[in-house]
Amino acid sequence: MAYTSGTSSFNLDLSELVEEAFERVGSELRTGYDLRTARRSLNLLFADWANRGVNMWTFEQDVITLTQGQPTYALPDDTADILDHVIRTNANVPSNQADLTITRISVSTYATIPNKLTQGRPIQVWIQRLSGQSSVLAGTVSSTITAADTSIPISSLVGVPNAGFVQIGSELIGFNEYSVADGATPAYLLNCTRGQNGTTAASHSAGAAISLVQKQSITVWPTPDGSTEYQFVYWRMRRIQDAGGGVNVMDIPFRFVNCLTAGLAYYLALKVPGGMERLAVLKQQYDEAWMTAADEDQERAAIRLVPRQMFIGGST
Repeated sequence: MAYTSGTSSFNLDLSELVEEAFERVGSELRTGYDLRTARRSLNLLFADWANRGVNMWTFEQDVITLTQGQPTYALPDDTADILDHVIRTNANVPSNQADLTITRISVSTYATIPNKLTQGRPIQVWIQRLSGQSSVLAGTVSSTITAADTSIPISSLVGVPNAGFVQIGSELIGFNEYSVADGATPAYLLNCTRGQNGTTAASHSAGAAISLVQKQSITVWPTPDGSTEYQFVYWRMRRIQDAGGGVNVMDIPFRFVNCLTAGLAYYLALKVPGGMERLAVLKQQYDEAWMTAADEDQERAAIRLVPRQMFIGGST
């Protein structure tokens, strides 16, 4: 009598996946460099997957509690895109919690709004998909600030945009505008929101370096008023985690393991000696594996299309 294993936990760690990919190319994993170049190709492959569309396993829901008078809020660094969003009022109140429509708009539409400081219930959102890179500004902290200060004195405004995010020490700080130096009065970053993105508001000494951070963020309009607490509830697609050490498994569901192996084999064939001979076959295998896996990576629920009301300038 034949018996099954009784298990269903098969998976490939990084080393096993790379070995399989090299074998498909007609080669083998021999050196530490082979593993490094394969890991680099895997991360490039993940970047390509992010551009191919929605990866269901990377969906996450998150909430940003909005603050009166503050229009801009940082997003997690690994956010690839925002897929859907609502404005929630009366959160956690069973009798009258409500999720209300907020329309995504482009930067050109946001730029045409005459008064960006108008307060009310937010009905539009501009999503900035920036690089996350940082650069040290010429200006430093002019005088000591406390964790409660919402205006930050800065010795120079060279390279400072009208609004954005800066980092001082380990603290991320958002600001909405600045004031220029006037005689003995220094320039300031104004309307600062301290301790953004899970960092902690702290005191900083005069002379502390200030870095400008190109944070991914949302900007809502109207700016939240104080009539009730608003939450920006959103569903995001996060980046696939990088390929790690040899014993790590990949940040993908099991149905994509063969697709990932086929894709890595195709990428390696572009680099290893003799790989070009198998390139066409490996490309076809990768395309077929991708289509099979992507077909399974879909919502099974019925789709309901709802027309959206258009506000100032339309939406994107």
